[in-house]
Formats: sequence, structure tokens, C-alpha cells
Amino acid sequence: MAILAFPPIEEADENGLLAFGGDLEISSLLLAYSQGIFPWPISERYPLAWFSPDPRGVIDFSNLHLPRSLKKSVRQKEWIITFNKCFDRVITECSKLSHRKGESSAQGTWITDEIIRSYNYFHQAGYAYSVEVWLNDDLVGGLYGTRLGRCFSGESMFHTQTDASKIALASLMYFLKSHDINWLDTQMVTSVVESLGGSEIPRDEFIQKLNALKNLNGDDIFEKNKSYPAQDLILI
Repeated sequence: MAILAFPPIEEADENGLLAFGGDLEISSLLLAYSQGIFPWPISERYPLAWFSPDPRGVIDFSNLHLPRSLKKSVRQKEWIITFNKCFDRVITECSKLSHRKGESSAQGTWITDEIIRSYNYFHQAGYAYSVEVWLNDDLVGGLYGTRLGRCFSGESMFHTQTDASKIALASLMYFLKSHDINWLDTQMVTSVVESLGGSEIPRDEFIQKLNALKNLNGDDIFEKNKSYPAQDLILI
């Protein structure tokens, strides 16, 4: 049964935990993301958990930093970027990671079979997206996230080649900037996000940014069946 309401986000605890229970139906996810809330299964022993952390992790394009080693990698290899080409493969690869959103050392993954199934439906409905990184026709990295209007959130990344996940994130940032979208919600600031210029902002400020974009049209952002050399997206 779809979730009808969440507690006020101000009731979240110091870790951002707001509520337990509910489902991952499309309407439930839309309600959550529209209020700055996201699901994060923390254990098979507990019901589904919902979070709204304060502060919130973001990358502002004006703070985007490309390490010298990453610039070198972009120049030396023929990385190809696609969007929404194989969402299911990307989220499945992300599910194989052994860390959680906050990069804890806990074993297992927060991307459960239920998450994979539900976010595939969310993707088919137009509210979740993927970024793929290819090298010699092999999928070597990527990320997936959610979209509400012109507000984009990142959920998880993976790589099988060094720098591939960073290239996915940097490519997404440059691509969004080309459509006058200047920031990305990262929910939390992991080491990868921090290395690229991510930072934390107060939750109230995040909600203001979310509300300014969530009702705008973002359907025309990604062109289907189009690929981009990373060097064409990441301007170095």
C-alpha cells in the first residue's frame, strides 16, 4: 500500500533517520523525493528505513574539482558516455558493492533485490536515470540516480576500471551544466564526492533548492541512443 504521508523532516534524528516501514511504490518514492527524503535499507532485520539528513551532501558546479590524475585519464583513454542506455545493468553492478551510501565497512549492500526491482519501475516511469561509462565497448563504470523535474540526485556508483565512476560523475555534472542545472544532490559526501568538490549544506537550504526545480520540466535532458566521448563533455 502506497505511503500517504511522512513525518516532518525536522523529526529526523542526528543520523537523518526519519521513519521505518512502508513500500517502494512509484507514488511512495515520488512523495519521499519531493520532500527531500530517500529510502536506505540498513538491515534485513529492520523494516525499510527513510532518511532526510541534515546537513545534506551536494556538488555545486562552481565547486567542481577535477584532480590532475583524472584529467590525465580523460585525455589518455577513449571513454564513451551514455545516458539511460542500460539502467538495469548499472544498478545491478552498483548492488555488488560491499559498502553502503556512507561508505561504512558494513558487509552486504543496501541495494537489495527490492530496491533493484522498484527503481527499475521508477526508471521506466521516467524518474530514475543512469550514466554509463564505456571503454572498448565494455561497461566499466557508471552511476544511477533519481530525477524530480530538474532536480537530480545521485544514488550509487560503480567502477571496474580506475577513474570510471569519477568520470561518470564528472560527465553528469558537465552535462547538467550544459542544461543550466548547476548542482547535484549527492545525499551524503563520500570520499569520491569530496574529491570532486562535494560539500554539505544545511537541510533547509537543500529543500529551498529542491523546491525551485522539482516542478520544472526535465523530460528533455537526456537524448536516447546518443553517446558522447568523455573529452567532449568534460572540458579540461
